[in-house]
Formats: sequence, C-alpha cells, structure tokens
Amino acid sequence: MTKNVTLTRFIIEQQREFPGVSGTFTLLLNDIVKACKQISHMVNRGDLIGVLGSADSENVQGEVQKKLDIITNDIMVDSLIWTGHLSGMASEEVDDIIQIPDHYPRGKYLALFDPLDGSSNIDVNLTVGTIFSILRYNGTDEPQLNDFLQKGSEQVCAGFVLYGPSTMMILTTGHGVNGFTLDQDIGEFILTHPNMTIPSETSEFAINMSNQHFWEAPVKRYIDECVAGENGPRGKSFNMRWVASLVAEVFRILTRGGVFLYPYDLRDPAKPGRLRLMYEANPVAFIVEQAGGACSTGRERMLDVQPKGLHQRVPLILGSKSEVDRIIEYHQS
Repeated sequence: MTKNVTLTRFIIEQQREFPGVSGTFTLLLNDIVKACKQISHMVNRGDLIGVLGSADSENVQGEVQKKLDIITNDIMVDSLIWTGHLSGMASEEVDDIIQIPDHYPRGKYLALFDPLDGSSNIDVNLTVGTIFSILRYNGTDEPQLNDFLQKGSEQVCAGFVLYGPSTMMILTTGHGVNGFTLDQDIGEFILTHPNMTIPSETSEFAINMSNQHFWEAPVKRYIDECVAGENGPRGKSFNMRWVASLVAEVFRILTRGGVFLYPYDLRDPAKPGRLRLMYEANPVAFIVEQAGGACSTGRERMLDVQPKGLHQRVPLILGSKSEVDRIIEYHQS
C-alpha cells in the first residue's frame, strides 16, 4: 500500500485478491461510510445545532434515548434503504426488522447497526461511535427474523467508527483489521493503521468496578488478582481503565493491548448480559479475533453463540488472548 490510500481504494484492491467478488460490497461500504461522515458532522456540531440531550423516549430495551440516537438511526436507514445493496436492516433503536420498501430493489446483504454506541456519554463530550455488521442473504423474498439470526462467525464484514478528537473507522472483512482516519479537508477516510494487532500479553484491564458485588466468582477472582499487583498471584501490577464507551475501549485494546469485561452479573437472572449480541458483541468479536485477540461470554466463544433474538444481550469479555483465556479457564474450574 502506498501513502494516502483511501478506504475505497483499499477495499477495491483487497477484492482483487479474491476473483469472482462483485463490486456490490464496495458500494455498500461506501454507503455506510457516507452515513458515518454525516453522523460525525452531527456529533461534532452538538449543541451548536441543538442535537444533544434526551429525546424523552425509550428504545426497545427500555433505555432513555438521546436526540442523537434517533437522528443517527435515521441517517443510517435513509442512507442504506434505497441503494439496492440490502435485503433488510436491523437497528438497536428499532423494535423489528427494517424491511426494504417494494419500490426499491433488494440486494444480497443484511446490515445490523448500533447507530450511536456510548450515547450516554455524548453530553459530557466523550468518544462515541457507530458499530455495524454485514451478513449475507441468499433469499429472494423479504428476509424474516431467522435470516438475521446468524452466528457471528458468518459475518462478511464488521466495523466501527469512533467520533473523538479525530473520526476513525476500524474495519475487517475477514482478512485482518485496518484503521482509517477521516481527512476532514478532502472528506475521505485514509489508511493510517494498517494490520492492527492486539498484543497477546497485557497489564491493563477495563471493567465497571461499581458492579463488583454482583459478579460471579470467576470474575471476582480475576480482578482480585489484578488489583493485588506485584504482591499477588500474578506477580505484576495492572492498571485499570474504564471509559464506558465500547468503541473507545476496543480501540484502546487494538492499539496497546488490554482486556475489557462486561461480564454476566447476578442482579437479574433474566438478563444474562448487558451488551447486545447482534449489534455490539458480534461485530467487535470479529474485529478482535482478526487482530489476534479473543472474545468470549466467559463460557463460549462469542462468534459461536447461536442468536435467539434480534436484541439478545450477552456477557462480553475481550482483548489480549492470554488474559481472555485465563478468564475462560477460571469459568471452567
């Protein structure tokens, strides 16, 4: 790759390595990129255009929506619904499948997305993002719920965009992970982080310590060992980080290693986790594994989980492989 490779050029050159791949996928990614540029602009403008604050409504999970949750969802849907590249969509902010109207052509892909991950942080100017996942669809009729309930291992593509000091897209199509930074002057994503790889060893963990009295024993054991430092069983000191924004946590781990836990807790047996399998856990698991890391529920590889519902929640443990493997071992002992 030469200097200043755009995302479009990168995808086209990558596709040339796999004869028979159509250009439809590149066009679909371009549609997603266009939507994320619009979202980046809205996030950056914030209070200047009156888009911050609560929308006084709730999504399907019963969470209070921010104005930008609704706005960014509309941007994603409006950018993708007419293109002919999709047969259907699903969003964290919408109860049911988003069907393609009959007057638009249907394509061979399904898109799932969290249009504004970490939106609870938007009013305090912390990094938020968009997460997306692309699945194949081989049918000809309107896709049904079961068509979306594919294991994470069947994803064609996954990515997320960070809206922070700079706007970045992290992307995998199953051939490694690459990062692109939006050049605001020319409006293009430029390859800046090729072949991102997660170090196998780490001395950094991220978890919400306020939930520790609800954790299961394996997670308590792991965190207690980390906190014990050089005098504990691990024999080394660990640093703790917690941003409460999944995209920010995963990007940090991609760039310098670490482990992130949002584990199962005992507050409500009916809710086995906090994060959504289809919109959050599966896309980041695909990215993390492609970067040499690992991602698990603690009991099962994330990409092997069979989805049971569009808005299913799961525990999430991801990051440097040696640490994730250790946590899995604690769950099994």
